[in-house]
Formats: sequence, C-alpha cells, structure tokens
Amino acid sequence: MNKPVPATSLEHSHRLDLRSPDLDALLDRITEGASDRERERTLPFPEIDLIRKARLGALRLPAAVGGAGSSIRELFEIVTRLGEADANVAHILRNHFSVVERLIRRPQTDQHREWQKAVADGAIIGLAATELETPKVGDVKPNTTLSSDGDNYLLDGTKYYSTGTLYSDYVLVRTADTSGANAAALIPVNREGVELIDDWDGLGQRLTATGTTHFRNVRVKRQEVVFDAPDAGYGIPYANTFAQLFLTAINAGIARATLRDATALVQSRKRTFYFAPAEVPIFDPLLQQTVGQIASGAFAAETVVLAAAEALDIATDAFEAGAANAGEAAHRAALLSAKAKIVADEFAIRGGSLLFDVGGASATKKVTNFDRHWRNARTLSSHNPTTYKARSIGQYEISGTPLPAKGFF
Repeated sequence: MNKPVPATSLEHSHRLDLRSPDLDALLDRITEGASDRERERTLPFPEIDLIRKARLGALRLPAAVGGAGSSIRELFEIVTRLGEADANVAHILRNHFSVVERLIRRPQTDQHREWQKAVADGAIIGLAATELETPKVGDVKPNTTLSSDGDNYLLDGTKYYSTGTLYSDYVLVRTADTSGANAAALIPVNREGVELIDDWDGLGQRLTATGTTHFRNVRVKRQEVVFDAPDAGYGIPYANTFAQLFLTAINAGIARATLRDATALVQSRKRTFYFAPAEVPIFDPLLQQTVGQIASGAFAAETVVLAAAEALDIATDAFEAGAANAGEAAHRAALLSAKAKIVADEFAIRGGSLLFDVGGASATKKVTNFDRHWRNARTLSSHNPTTYKARSIGQYEISGTPLPAKGFF
C-alpha cells in the first residue's frame, strides 16, 4: 500500500527549481516501493499524482509561465534520475515531454496557450499514435480519421501502445482528415467516446499502461487540431530525436539503479564460497571488479546521453532562431542520439545481467525482483532496435548517407 505523502514546497512554488531539495525528496519517494509496485503490478497512480502536484511536467516551459525554463540537457539529467527511481514512471512521462516540446513550449495560438497553462498547472499529456494495420512503422497516413461535424470534427479509430495515457489528463492523437492531411488532435482523456484499456503484457516496463485506446465518435473542436507543417511539430526533420533520446536516458537511469542494487547486495552479503579469494564479500576482488564494471557502464551511459542532449539543445536553438545550419544541427543531434542508444542500451542490459554475478542464486528469488532491471532495459532497447541504428550510423560514416529523418528513428 502506498503511504500518504505530505505536501512540499515544490508543489506550491510558482517557479520550479531544478536544484531544490524537494526535488530530491520527490525522487526518493518515487524510489520507495518501486520494486514492490512492479512485482505486485500496482499501477503508480499516486506517484504520477505527486509529479502532477509538483508540476514536474513543466520543466521545459519558460519560467515566465510557471515552468523551470530548463535546457534539454537539464531535463535529461532529471529523466535519468527518474529512470533510476522507477523506470516505469519515467517512461510514462516520455510522451508528455515530447508533446510539450513539439506543440506547447512556444505556443502559437490561444488554444496552445490554454494547453501551456494546463501543463504549467500540472497536467500530464499522453499519446495515441501507433496503429497495427500498416507494415511500415513511422511513415504512414493514420487510419484514425477526423470527419467534419459542422464547424468541428468527429474522431474515430483505434491506437495501440498508448504509453502513459491511462495516467494522463490529455491525449495527443495522430490522425488525418478526409483529404489525407496529417494532424494531431489534443483532447481531454475523459471526453465521451474515449476508451483506455490497460492490456500491455510485455516482459518489462509492465506498469506503463502501454495499451489500446479506442476513439468512437469523439467530438473534437477545430481549435484542438494542429495540422502538420513543414516548419513545426511533426513536420520538421528529425522531430523524433527527442523522444528516442528520452528512452535512452531511462536506460541510463536503469544502469544507475543496477549499480545501486549491486553495491547494496555486496554490502549485505554474509556468506560466500569456501574457494572465494576473500572470506568477507566486500573484500572479494572479483565482486569489487564486477561492481566496478557496472559503475563504469552506468557512467558511460549517462555521459553519452547528456552529450547527445547538448547537441539537441544546439539544434533546437538553431531551429527556433531560424539559423541556416538548423538542419545540419538537427542531423548531428540525431546522429549522437543514435550512437548514445547503442552505448547506453548495451551497458544497461549488461549491467542487469552482471548484477547476478555479485549475488549468486539467491539474488534470483522473486522477492528481490532484481530481474526487473534487465527486463526493463531490454524492453526499452527493443524500441527501434540498435541494429537499425548501427547500420544507419555505419552508412553515414562510410558514404555520408543521412540518417532517416521521419518518425521512430
């Protein structure tokens, strides 16, 4: 059972402070019980509500509207820490921050400003984008449709892998109108005709509610629809780099969590083999070496994530300034993010396996739930596999072929 959590100053301050002790306290609370929640499949609604009250989802909004005004690098520092606390909770927020980045951080209309205020007040946004009817992922016309309903629309269709939407206040739906023009509709999740189903049964990331969403004759106001444009939102090249790097940052956080648990496991061990090189486990050079490998992998994973995040900051600034090199900067950010994924995923998955080398067979007991680190890292890595990333990086290095520029890369 989740313990009641007292309010903190972070929940009531006008401006978010990235270095506030209350932020550390919030992450500590999310860490508490994370293993039990996953083992018992207790959905983290209270933890998401803490994030909502703390307005953590407003990190990238300007300070003038109640956000933290954080850089992308600063955001991904926190995402990594959140991934260390609870990889499921971090993943739930991925689509929220992606939508904020594309449509809300710099509002263009009164409707955008309403969404911005909602986020500044703590609202969480989910996503419904994926469809299973097409063999090509990431470059398709959605089958989910907007049909005219007077001056407004009716939304119909089914989406899968709607990560985080079950916990959200709004959902962004990828759709198309009757002319075939791609668009995004951003609507409240409690609107009539929206049905959220928690049917995700993956081996990892079990609490993300990456399930099915049905839209049946959902009324959508005209101002709630944003059509794709070549210079904004889903229209710009490499618009998906942010969302891809977010997953990699969670894996970097998992690597940190694995180090935390491996260290505590060695420190708590009372027994060892008679043929071990030391009678006391903490003095065993083999265990020390293994923890050192896990620690080095965690450091490498976080370092490459933050380097890629810095490149994404540069690209975002260049795009917003209308700089001539914006496209080149965006490609470089995508390239570094792809390289970061290969490095961070490998170390997170390997660390999750090495953890058992410092604990032995007893560490595999269900009560420890140590296998969650490997399961979660492997599940996250399976989003757009590293083999495709590595091949595209190799193509670029050998012949200068640009990376794929559309969704899901």
